Amino acid sequence: MNLDKTALVLIDLQKESNFDLQQMEQVIQNAKTLIDGFRTKNIPIIYTRQVNRADGVGLSLGEPLNEDGTPYFYNSDNDNVEIIDEIKPEDGDIIIDKYRWSAFYQTSLDLMLQSLQVEHIVIGGVVTDGCLFTSVYDAYFRDYDIHLVKDICAASNEGAHMSSLMILANWVYNLKIYDTDNMLKRINGEAYNAWESDKVDSLHFTPENMREVFHNIE
Repeated sequence: MNLDKTALVLIDLQKESNFDLQQMEQVIQNAKTLIDGFRTKNIPIIYTRQVNRADGVGLSLGEPLNEDGTPYFYNSDNDNVEIIDEIKPEDGDIIIDKYRWSAFYQTSLDLMLQSLQVEHIVIGGVVTDGCLFTSVYDAYFRDYDIHLVKDICAASNEGAHMSSLMILANWVYNLKIYDTDNMLKRINGEAYNAWESDKVDSLHFTPENMREVFHNIE
């Protein structure tokens, strides 16, 4: 992985808490550790924010609404659209606002990555089965090498989190999966461990064996 052609992309690590996401304290701490490590290497850091306009313009069909008709999630009039304070952007970081789940859909993310001559995307964020999931697929469709940091991802329930990561592992052919510690080892030139599939659709799972199979990517 050429660090001069690498960027860290953090998906929707915002103050929004209506999803009741699991293990967010761990996610935030791991993200902070990762960000600090990437800053020491002068690797670009890109944050995305999901934003739903308070006036309802541009909302996805069926977007949940409050009784007064304003968006329930990521309301632009609410401070919850801001990045979590512990990991907030610094001068020089890039912030991409988006109006659909994928960080690439009708945003400037691809343009920014191309301008930075990025080939390798290190990615994580929330929610695993929504905005993170669709963003990884869209990055793959645009021919980026994808390095997913699984312990800075979270969903509202264990099944959604595990199944989403395993689906990505099965079908994003160039995907590599790390934890925070091993990703930092990699950018520091140290020996590291990462999961990488050796064949297509390698993780067959059922509701009964999901946890057992999930351990294969740990």
